[in-house]
Amino acid sequence: MTASPPASDAQFFGHPRGLATLYFTEMWERFSFYGMRALLILFMTATVERGGLGFSDAKSGAIYGLYASMVYMSNLPGGWIADRILGPRKSVLYGGIIIACGHFSMALPGLTTFYLGLGLIVIGTGLLKPNVSTMVGGLYTPEDTRRDAGFSIFYMGINLGAFLSPLACGYVGEKINWHWGFGLAGIGMTLGLIQYLMGAKHLGSVGLYPAPAESPEAAAKMKRNVLLAVVVSAVLIALATQSSVTAQGLSDAGGVLLLVMTFAIFAWLIFFADSTPMERKRFVVIFVLFLAASLFWSAFEQAGSTLNLFAERSTSKVILGFEYPTSWFQSVNSLFIITLAPVLGWVWLRMGKREPSSPAKFSLGLVLVGLGFLVMVAGALAAANGVQVTSAYLWVCYLLHTVGELCLSPVGLSAMTKLAPVRFVGLMMGIWFLATAVGNYIGGRLASLYGSFGVPSLFGIVAVFCIALGLVLAAMVNPIKKMMGGVH
Repeated sequence: MTASPPASDAQFFGHPRGLATLYFTEMWERFSFYGMRALLILFMTATVERGGLGFSDAKSGAIYGLYASMVYMSNLPGGWIADRILGPRKSVLYGGIIIACGHFSMALPGLTTFYLGLGLIVIGTGLLKPNVSTMVGGLYTPEDTRRDAGFSIFYMGINLGAFLSPLACGYVGEKINWHWGFGLAGIGMTLGLIQYLMGAKHLGSVGLYPAPAESPEAAAKMKRNVLLAVVVSAVLIALATQSSVTAQGLSDAGGVLLLVMTFAIFAWLIFFADSTPMERKRFVVIFVLFLAASLFWSAFEQAGSTLNLFAERSTSKVILGFEYPTSWFQSVNSLFIITLAPVLGWVWLRMGKREPSSPAKFSLGLVLVGLGFLVMVAGALAAANGVQVTSAYLWVCYLLHTVGELCLSPVGLSAMTKLAPVRFVGLMMGIWFLATAVGNYIGGRLASLYGSFGVPSLFGIVAVFCIALGLVLAAMVNPIKKMMGGVH
């Protein structure tokens, strides 16, 4: 039901003009997301006198972990709603509106508006994020050789938004007013929506329509399922607002949900799905890579939690007499990605047939993220007596984490889709987001231990687990490659 623009459309750096519309939509959405994320745990742990919520590290970490994981889990129903009901075009629009409302809700003081804002951002991101990427693919015909380059340009928009937002929202939030920082994130999303509507004419019919129902019975069943989902969601929200429900309790429930979903999906794929012996072997490989990716993201995504707290409490942030905001460190990863992604891409091309396999790149990514935390162990030991240490520890840590991300993240989804049978490719997209959700949840919960568990020990445990699993995975590369059945 979707149509791609003609191949002659090359108005945006040799690509369809619609790519510019989606590029800036995603850039502003990431601006709003990472701007709020840079402030979130700092705002929760800041004292009431400083305008924060005065939450403990344990409560803040529980809320952060639950929120971060739900943002990625919401991509599953968000993609389904777009495919079956709204279509990608409307899903992106409605998602952006809900996200903006979430940020503006957080711009208002009060616990109710704070929690409401987080919930709205989760819902809106689920509608927008997977579907704007789907529309990028819809700009090109299957034979169009510009597709990969188009996604690379789109990826740069993500990182540009992620780089700029902590600098702007972080400064306003920390130096002027927390709520104004959240409001600025909402303004960013609003700007993205305005240009999305103005540039919609360049998208043609891409993303306008959902997939048609197979039959009237299927359409009726889908409507019943949607109504049931709305009722269940309303009941869960009502239960969550009860005074007896704590942040830690909700976070614990979210962790149980993630665990049950993960093992239920893989148990079905490996033992119960109608698959060939080779497909079952590949599902086992996917499970191993899923575990590796989950652990990687649990360490990497601590940029917004434990590493953000270390930057706030133990790192010197003064240059030439100017004390810059803690949240500015959240721009470092995007800066490194923008500068290093072309370099690493060139390295893989130069290696040719000697380029490492997907499992080898996963193991390298794990080792590098672990080494980053090993650097932070040294920083935490130096800051053990309340000393403000140099920011070099964080810069080196983020450098190692970024190279690790570039080894693991670009190949992760590609590997999963190549390993999965064609009939399960859509499910693999959801599984990749589920790995990110699990990692974000674990990373947030680790922040709960920041104030009660020795910081050098906390960083050390993360480092040891990541490096150890990375080495174990490296030792298993050859057996895993055999189980992959020729997939690189």
